[in-house]
Amino acid sequence: MSIPTAPIFGFEKVAWADKALRVRSVFASVAGKYDVMNDLMSLGVHRLWKRFALSSPASNPANRPWTWQAAPGDCRWACCGQVGKTGRVVLSDINANMLQVGRDRLLDLGLTGNIECLVADAEKLPFHDHSFDCVTIAFGLRNVTDKDAALRSMYRVLKPGGQLLVLEFSTPVAPGLKPLYDAYSFNVLPWLGQVIANDAASYRYLAESIRMHPNQETLLGMLQAAGFAQVRYHNLSGGIVALHRGYKI
Repeated sequence: MSIPTAPIFGFEKVAWADKALRVRSVFASVAGKYDVMNDLMSLGVHRLWKRFALSSPASNPANRPWTWQAAPGDCRWACCGQVGKTGRVVLSDINANMLQVGRDRLLDLGLTGNIECLVADAEKLPFHDHSFDCVTIAFGLRNVTDKDAALRSMYRVLKPGGQLLVLEFSTPVAPGLKPLYDAYSFNVLPWLGQVIANDAASYRYLAESIRMHPNQETLLGMLQAAGFAQVRYHNLSGGIVALHRGYKI
């Protein structure tokens, strides 16, 4: 699969300055229904994908800072006993609406003691070099304008020996799955978006953005180009989702 040389919003080529603005608009529109739509679209399986991703890092329960590209519902998974009482969690998202909804979820769960919420651009993470033991981004990388810059930024803020986890929609590899998945994505998802969130266009963008995201092997190469070592990936649900992992040596 070739990577577009110009920013792509869904299937549409856009100006570099416009991509982030249009992504912000999409997620500002769907923030309030994000949890509900995730459960409906995946029949709840998205929770298992996130649980698997967060069970992957090597154990360091007493002191592991995390940075997590936050979305409502994702926040609670990021905080489930991963860092211990002395660890630090930084939840970041470029969209203030999404971050606010996520923070509200944390308040409801009483999980704000060692958690910081910060509006931040993944391409220019506002942290010192060698700050984190683990960086995770879940279903966010495909929305980034310059994915290579974001991966380099994540590499920079990791401590030596730290790891990156990228959980993202990918390319189905199970026999016969792709046509079924395409039919579901381009017909059912926009319909659900219209019925539940009164926003078919944002969920049409979701389906298109998944198709334009690098496949498993391409993303693997991008992590390597950003400097990550011991890079590998694990397909979930027949390749509909993939978890990529790399280490800063």
